[in-house]
This record gives sequence, structure tokens and C-alpha cells, in this order.
Amino acid sequence: MKQIVVIFWAFIFGEVIGYIGGQLDALPYTPLEIGIVAAVVALITSNMIPLISKPKK
Repeated sequence: MKQIVVIFWAFIFGEVIGYIGGQLDALPYTPLEIGIVAAVVALITSNMIPLISKPKK
């Protein structure tokens, strides 16, 4: 369930950030591509944080 929530919010935030960035740089706005990239980056990040922050034994 956690992964679905991460994908959902990453897609939403990616769309907002992509739209604002596209308007500032006068670049074309491709919603699906931006959303997928944001979701993939968020999934990788959310799965790597616990691995990185494990205490050493």
C-alpha cells in the first residue's frame, strides 16, 4: 500500500513541478512523461532510504 501512495503523490507533485518548470523555461509540457519520471524517482528514493539508514551492527 505504501508504494501506491508514493506513486500517487509523486505523480501529482511531479506534474506540478514539471508544469511550473516548463513555464519558467518555456519548454513543452509533457504530462505523462513527467509523471512517470517523478514516480520512478520517488519509488527508488523511498526504497533506498531504509537501506542507507540501517544502523551498523
